[in-house]
This record gives sequence, structure tokens and C-alpha cells, in this order.
Amino acid sequence: MGAEHLETSQRQPWEDFHNIQKWIDRENARITRRRRFRHIVRVLAKHGILHELQDRSRRDDVRLHMIGERVRQAFEELGPVFIKLGQVIATRQELLPEAITESLKQLLDQVPPLPFEVMATVLDKELPGGLSSFEFIDTTPLASASIAQVYRARWHDGREAAVKVLRPTTAKLFQTDIVIIRRLVRWVQRLLPPAMAASVDLVGLINDYYSSALKELDMREETRAMNEHRVIAQEFKTMHIPEVYYYSERVLVMEFIDGWNLKEFPVTFLTFEERLERMTDLAHYYIKTFLEGYYHADPHGSNIMIDRHTKKAVLIDWGMVGRMDSLHTEAIFRMLLHDRINQAEDAAESALDIIHPTEFTDTVALKDDLRSMLIQYVTSNQGSRYNWGNMVVSLIAIGIKNHCRIPNGLALWAKGFSAAEGTARWLCPEVSYHSVVESAAVPIMRSWTQRRLNYRADAAFLTESLKLAMTFPRRANLILEHLAWNNVQIGFELRMHKTTERLLNKSINRMSLLFLAGFVFIGSAIMALSPEAVFRQIAMTGVLVSVIIGAYGLWRVLWSRRA
Repeated sequence: MGAEHLETSQRQPWEDFHNIQKWIDRENARITRRRRFRHIVRVLAKHGILHELQDRSRRDDVRLHMIGERVRQAFEELGPVFIKLGQVIATRQELLPEAITESLKQLLDQVPPLPFEVMATVLDKELPGGLSSFEFIDTTPLASASIAQVYRARWHDGREAAVKVLRPTTAKLFQTDIVIIRRLVRWVQRLLPPAMAASVDLVGLINDYYSSALKELDMREETRAMNEHRVIAQEFKTMHIPEVYYYSERVLVMEFIDGWNLKEFPVTFLTFEERLERMTDLAHYYIKTFLEGYYHADPHGSNIMIDRHTKKAVLIDWGMVGRMDSLHTEAIFRMLLHDRINQAEDAAESALDIIHPTEFTDTVALKDDLRSMLIQYVTSNQGSRYNWGNMVVSLIAIGIKNHCRIPNGLALWAKGFSAAEGTARWLCPEVSYHSVVESAAVPIMRSWTQRRLNYRADAAFLTESLKLAMTFPRRANLILEHLAWNNVQIGFELRMHKTTERLLNKSINRMSLLFLAGFVFIGSAIMALSPEAVFRQIAMTGVLVSVIIGAYGLWRVLWSRRA
């Protein structure tokens, strides 16, 4: 093994565990909102992010790259919550410049491991037999991330296992940081222009991130995702999802995979036919999961291993998974298949089932932008920048530009699709991923048909039809009775749009402020005519106050016009 082993006979005494638990409790007690907020402000100031935002002395590309690097360094220092947030933000190329998102993609989730004695306290509490459950456990972690550490172990029955253990302070840190982030995001959302606020739901983005991160903090959720996807992957002979031996909230013990990740396995280990078979199975598996409404937001090469014994492609790390409306997924594949045969108009119509125009959207300009973008992907190949993952990202960017509402899960779905495409290029670059996806046209059509024509959908349609047929005579009779008694009324309720209402309220407030300043000034001028010195002093103070109020009111008016 080349590392220390902790035999069960060498287990740490309970006195040491008790002291370590005291240390963990102290560390958790130190994590408070006030302290974390101060620490966040200090770290952001330390990395000079505000200074870089204000600095205009360098070219925009250089400045944006520097901002991205400073943000990346600050997020890495702030810990797991901000690292995961940065990884989510990196998927939103339509919101931030590419220089910043590219820097955030390099966020390192590898951190120095905590001593094994600290993680052993968690294992001893969570495992039914404590550390004695294992014949041995390697005290040097296989991997150390900001949320969990992974160790190699062996059960008493000889089965090799990978043991994933949550860091003991991560949950408290996450709960504290997410409250601070949510408050900041709500404040930013209120500052957005109305047109942008209609299409960009920052609060929803954070809630999506919150839901995804919660799953990573609960090994039971990761186990559930593995079990669901194991059922989906059953039909693919070259794929495997590790067996789960034991799980609890903070510990996951799964089958150990002896092999290489996809980016490191020897190319000669698999023949061309074997690589093509695995690429096809992976592509069809991802398509099947997407059509079922699932997505794995991070299926890159490091999360796929080639087993040296079975030669199967093994999917590991099920933290970043989620669900998206299957109808949105169906629309995405309709858009891809229409575009592939140069039906840009039909592809644009399918795209409008994914992104939703708002009252600020010019639909003619939106469709023109969609057609201009989609035509670029008709004859594209997987090696070019016009790959399908980039197409979905471009779709989101066009939606934002034209003030469309974007489904919150779409960016993570696009990241997963793009990563799956990159994995296919890495595994078998000789064959186009586009062709492999098109080869799944029959399963795609079968999935659509089954979704539209299944007994549940038919039962819902039949129930609604019967309800309409059975209640129509009674409703028609009521209408005729009202007509006979000349008692037909039509109610109208006029409502002002929220944006107009907000603008009107602001205008009234500013006008009231200016009128108040005018009244104070006139009253003070009249008091200044009094021979009494006291009244003249009050008058001078009133004039000064009126000038300040008036200047502030004018500044607000001019600032709102510039905005």
C-alpha cells in the first residue's frame, strides 16, 4: 500500500476521541454568523476584489482575468460553501464574462486532509461496530476535498471498500455561510434593472445551489442517487455503478474500484472497438438519464474510472446530481435533432419551449437571434467550438440578452451535457459524439411516446374530459337562468404592472421630497422677515435644511435617469 494502516488492535483510546470531540465542538461553536461575516469581508478585502472592480487603468480582458483570479483565490480560502458556489457560478457564462467564469472553473476542491484521528471520531459514531467494522483502514486518504475525505478499507469478509467521510465542521459552516449568501443575493436582486430581474432569478439560482449542496452533505442522498442511476444503467453492459455496502448521514462505504480515471488510463488497455462501445454506452446512458429528467452536473473524466479487472466504465462521485422538468429536456433534444437537419425555424420554436419570453422580450428579435445561432451548429463536429454543450449555453445567453426567463436547472443541465460530450471526445475522439446521439433517435422517440401515451396521462385526460361532460349541462343551465333574469354581469379588474407601480411610487416620493424642500424654503424665507433674532436663526437653519433636501431630491432624480 505504501501508507500506514490502522489495525483494529491499534485503535485510538476513547480518552483521545473524547478530547478530539471537544475540539470539534469548540470549532463548531466558533462558527457564528457574525464571525463568518467579518471573516468573509476580511478575505474579500485581502484579495483586493473591490479595488480590481474599480481599477480602469488596464485593458478590460486583463482586468476581468485578474478579477476572476482574485475571486477564485478568495473562494478557495473561504472554504467549501464558496468553492461549490464558485463551481455553480462558473456554469453561468451568460451572466458573467468568460474571463471570470474560466478562472472559477479552476477552483480547487483539494485541501490538506484533517488528521485521521479527527475523522475516526465520525466513523466510530456512524458505523454500527465503530472502527472495529473494518479489518483495516488506510490512514492516508485516497482523496481530500473541502467537504469529505475518502479512505481505503477492508471488511472482515475480505471486501475492499472506499470510505467517504464528511468533515465534522462542514455542516455547521454550510448552514452559516448560506444564510449570509442568501441575504447578499436578495440585496443584489433588488438592485437589478427590472428587465434583467425578470429574466435572472439570482435567489432561485442560490436555492438550486442550496438544494444541490445539501445532497452533498448527506450521504443518504448520494446513496439514493446511486441506487436510482444503477437501475437506469442496468441495460448498458460496459458500465457499472459501485455497490453501496453501508451508509449513514455522514459516512458512505462503497465498493472500491481498482483502476484509472478516464484521463489517465493507458490507451492501449482498450482496443478501438472497446473504447467505441464504452463511449456509445455512456452517451446513451446520459441521454436516457436526461430524458428521465435527471442530470449529473459533473460527469467529467475524473469522475469516471476504467476498472482494470472488468474494463467497465465506473461512475463515481454522485454529489452534484439533480432533476429538471422532463418536458424541458424533451424540448432540448427536439431542438438538437431539428438543427442537425438544418430546420433552424423548427429548432427555434423548440427553443421557445425551453426559455420563456417576458413582457420585456421582443419576440421577433429573439427568434432572429436564435436562428442566427442555430444555423452555426448544423454541420458542426464535436472537435469544434460549435459543440452541443456550447449550443445550450449559447441558448441561455440569448435568452438573458432578450430578457427571457431561464429555468433554474438549465445551466447545470448544460454543464452536465457539455461534460458528457467532453468525456466522449476523450474516450473515443475518432467518432463524432453527434452521430452517437443521433443513433439514439429511436429510444428518444420511444421515451416521448411513452410519456405522452401512458395510462397515467390517458387517465388524467379521461378524468378531465368526463368532468367537463358531466358538469356542462348544469353550468349551461345556470348561464341561461341568468340571461332569463337579465342578471348577466362581467367583472373587470385593472391592475398596474409591478414595474410601473414601483416607478410611480419612486416618482411620487421624489416629488414629495422636492415639494417638502420648497415648503420649508418658503416658510423659512417668511420667518426671515421677522425682526426677532431667534426667528431669523430658525429661518437660516430651515433654508439650509431645504437646500440639503432639495439637492438630495434632484440627485435622486438625475441618478434614476442615468440608471
